[in-house]
Amino acid sequence: MKLLKKVTNGILLIVIGIMHIQFALSADCFGNQFKEFARTYFFKVHRGLEDMPFVTGHSNMEAFAAFWFFYFGVLIIPLGLLVHSYERKNTILPHTFTLTYLLVVLLGCYMVPSSGMTYIMLPHAVFMVVVNYVRFKKKRLSISRNVLSSEHRDKVYFGYAESRKTTV
Repeated sequence: MKLLKKVTNGILLIVIGIMHIQFALSADCFGNQFKEFARTYFFKVHRGLEDMPFVTGHSNMEAFAAFWFFYFGVLIIPLGLLVHSYERKNTILPHTFTLTYLLVVLLGCYMVPSSGMTYIMLPHAVFMVVVNYVRFKKKRLSISRNVLSSEHRDKVYFGYAESRKTTV
């Protein structure tokens, strides 16, 4: 159980990013495209707008997909580092972030239902929202306990002080 407390949503995002990169580079995914990229030393792996169907009438969508699949993994790693450091300092992520993340993942699941978005990121997004909600409730409960105990101390103290003033 101690291990689960050390694993943050940020670490899970980093793992997802690494898995994305590794899968993109594998022979089962975009290995052939990355061999082609390596021939040009990864320079100009896609011609951008010049390679879009509305401009030239044809496209190299495999290279385009390979780049973005790989790059998504690269982009999610710094996001994971940011989320990890934020969780370590504050323990609770902003509710707007967790819900936005969930909505983005749900959109991805809707658009590509049989993908890692559905099988890996959706469970993580739900986990993130639930864990944050539980942490928020715990923190709120501990704050309210502290407030109640300090109010109780004040009443006892001030009650004692008032009774002392009247007897003097």
